[in-house]
Amino acid sequence: MLHLRRSALPLLLLSSIASSAHAQVGENLGLLNPNLASSAELGGVPGLPSAAVAEIEERRPFLRMDDLHALVTRHVSSDALEGVYRAMWVPIDLNDVKEEEILLIPGVGARMLHEFEEYRPYAGLAEFHREIGKYVDDAELARLAQYVYVRIDLNTASEEAILSIPGVGARMLHEFEEYRPYESMAQFRREIGKYVDDAELSRLERYVEIR
Repeated sequence: MLHLRRSALPLLLLSSIASSAHAQVGENLGLLNPNLASSAELGGVPGLPSAAVAEIEERRPFLRMDDLHALVTRHVSSDALEGVYRAMWVPIDLNDVKEEEILLIPGVGARMLHEFEEYRPYAGLAEFHREIGKYVDDAELARLAQYVYVRIDLNTASEEAILSIPGVGARMLHEFEEYRPYESMAQFRREIGKYVDDAELSRLERYVEIR
């Protein structure tokens, strides 16, 4: 196993933040996406019982965090929620999210809620890094960024931004780019719907827009 000197870690973290400047979904540092996680991964979430795992698999995809929260609270006590959400989360759209959803992010209270909302609408995730980075250190900023995203513009987004969408790989990147320029979201649904089912199309659609 590669061991890094302590002094090298801050440089690596800064490099990671810089490389994600053009991504619109926060870089994942180990936070499970319940829409994509395997049964074994979900089963490893601290405090999440098997009945909840089964219901998540049956009902996904979850298009908003509060939909998942409604399910989780039927199986998990309020004291255990933070532990669950430190391990598993549905990314939230910074420009279209309820206050209650932001407050579900572990470690976010009224003060940080205010900062999240103060800078809306966010033009991109780089703006989130810049503004929220005024209040927290690099490690905490990277942790918070895992929970959020800003919709990408289908016609101008970089390959890096498209690939930052959870579950999108090289094949789907090609399909996203093949049909540019998109004239409408209906066209996106029509073209990408050739390759995925309706549930996956709905999941992908929440990360994109036409500006």
